[in-house]
Amino acid sequence: MHAPHVSVTPRLAIVGGGPAGLMAAEVARAAGLEVDLFEAKGSVGRKFLIAGKGGLNLTHSEPRPGFDARYRERGAAVGGWLDDFDAHALRAWARGLGVETYVGSSGRVFPLDRKAAPLLRGWVRRLRDAGVRFHVHHRWLGWEGDGALRFATPDGEATCKTDAVVLALGGGSWPELGSDGAWVDILSAQGIDVAPLRPANCGFDIGWSDFLATRHAGAPLKPVVAHWQDLDGNLRTLQGECVLTATGIEGSLVYAIAADLRDGIARDGEALLHLDLVPGRALERLRRDLARPRGGRSLGEHLRRQAGLDAAKVALLHERLDKAALQDMDRVAGTLKRLPLRLLRPRPLAEAISTAGGVRLESLDDALMLRPRPGLPRQGIFCAGEMLDWEAPTGGYLLTACFASGLRAGRGAVRWLQGAR
Repeated sequence: MHAPHVSVTPRLAIVGGGPAGLMAAEVARAAGLEVDLFEAKGSVGRKFLIAGKGGLNLTHSEPRPGFDARYRERGAAVGGWLDDFDAHALRAWARGLGVETYVGSSGRVFPLDRKAAPLLRGWVRRLRDAGVRFHVHHRWLGWEGDGALRFATPDGEATCKTDAVVLALGGGSWPELGSDGAWVDILSAQGIDVAPLRPANCGFDIGWSDFLATRHAGAPLKPVVAHWQDLDGNLRTLQGECVLTATGIEGSLVYAIAADLRDGIARDGEALLHLDLVPGRALERLRRDLARPRGGRSLGEHLRRQAGLDAAKVALLHERLDKAALQDMDRVAGTLKRLPLRLLRPRPLAEAISTAGGVRLESLDDALMLRPRPGLPRQGIFCAGEMLDWEAPTGGYLLTACFASGLRAGRGAVRWLQGAR
């Protein structure tokens, strides 16, 4: 007599409660899988909430293929994810949660209320109602010999047997929010190819005088035009805004070109950045304006009146020219149009907005499943989000790819569990 056939619903574990992990959970649960989501912190989406503190930049309105090009050498791979879930799909998805969006003047897309918390609360509520089980304060430690997942919890170590897992563990930036990169050693020990984690969308150290560091840290520089050379020797130019810090420079303009600057420092030991502090004025006109008689006015007042410089830009000029050179208005004009800054190092990874490096995409198939290798558990292991080896500038590109990769990994796990294996 044969035993009766028992149908068992495949069980998927998601490790990591950021946008990529939550999207993978949504896709898998909608397909009928049993889904358990494990999060190291006491609540999910902490970095998502912090990223939205000044206004949640959900995605960007830039059309493709320009959108794809923001992912640099990974543009083709990330573009494949975007074929499934692009900026338009992300806005429609948010609308399904009752969150309408708008396009700002810079092309960035925000919720109407600019807040992250309502969207996250609605999303988590919908996932719970759908049957996703959340387990917080569960820090992933790797695998048992039988393939069970190991977790550190407040009550001691716990294990979970599962049919497949989506790892969405984040990068190494803002570790206090959960993305501490501890998974690198775990995966590397299994022979998985992981590119070293590096800061992306980060500031840089320059080494100011005490005067500038104490008096002008936090001062904005706007508008300015950056001139730099990429790794291929191409001269590049971009206008935007940045901020002086106690050690150097940061801000949206710097983040947009940070990958070139970081990689230049890694190759050459430093990177040279020039700033045009008066982009609205041609050099010849600036020379004529500065050549006007000063009368009894100080140099700072003369620069304010004739060139529109604020105190922070005047302080930058003092960083680069000595007293004698500051009396030569032709040289002052030339420096204002191309003020040289030698960048010594990127700020530490923990301070960066995001991470470059991670699990190399060549270690994964198109469904973002790790290719089998000796020592790995036989379960399907998928990876998503910032722990993968790609990077993008701020402006909504980061979040969009995290959502899209989570959807790709979630769908891959569904297909694998429902028979492709």
